[in-house]
Amino acid sequence: MMTKIPYAELHSFSESGQPFTGNPAGVCLLESFPDDDVLMGIANSNNLSETAFIVARGEDNWDLRWFTPAVEVDLCGHATFAAGAWLFFNDRVQGKTARFETRSGELKVNALDSDTFAMDLPKVGYKPAADDPSVVEALGAGNPRGTYDIERVHGAKYQMLVFDTEATIAALKPDHGLLRRVGTNVIATAAGKSVDFVSRFFAPASGVDEDPVTGSAHCTLAPFWSDQLQRPRLSARQIGPRSGALDVEPRGNRVVLSGHASPYLEGMIRL
Repeated sequence: MMTKIPYAELHSFSESGQPFTGNPAGVCLLESFPDDDVLMGIANSNNLSETAFIVARGEDNWDLRWFTPAVEVDLCGHATFAAGAWLFFNDRVQGKTARFETRSGELKVNALDSDTFAMDLPKVGYKPAADDPSVVEALGAGNPRGTYDIERVHGAKYQMLVFDTEATIAALKPDHGLLRRVGTNVIATAAGKSVDFVSRFFAPASGVDEDPVTGSAHCTLAPFWSDQLQRPRLSARQIGPRSGALDVEPRGNRVVLSGHASPYLEGMIRL
């Protein structure tokens, strides 16, 4: 018997009024979670950096899991943002907040207006670290002015490399194969020219060479740049081949990310 699964793709943290920006995420609405190999197969077939799978558990409350094309992850910001936006777009939220039970605890998405949302995520900590020569070689931009180890999110080792200029971040052409062999995912960041800071995120160790606009990365970037710039609320852009924008605000052990979400397609997955 054929199973039909409601499916949508949304673009999280898109730039207002500009198509083909933001981070594409798949959203699947399920009656219950099937076996993991089915979830993995759907995510691999979607071939997006993340697919969110949601199951209703009560009014305005859902269970949520995330898969890249290669692994299940413990935290994904942009797919949570997309899941919340899809629920609001389809009038499935009775109140003002969509709540998700996840591997990272309860996460919340609030509607600010018709296409703007705010999401509450846990802070992802960082600490100073020595340069890893292989990571520096893979990025090909010379030695950073700061290197930090980051709490693991997608299973692999994480580092954040801070450079002097936005132009350096924009020009990066990393060796994804070397990063994959080293087993390190990298956030590269610098102060911005028209926004407070810019970044790019490379995660070949988790099956994604470059993620366009990464919510979980901003759970580290937000507190870091807030400390650097001594301001509580900041504007940010991820400036890889597919750009996106968001505002960030650290609040103790949490980070609030806000921005636009753009519906792209809806349909059915048939299994």
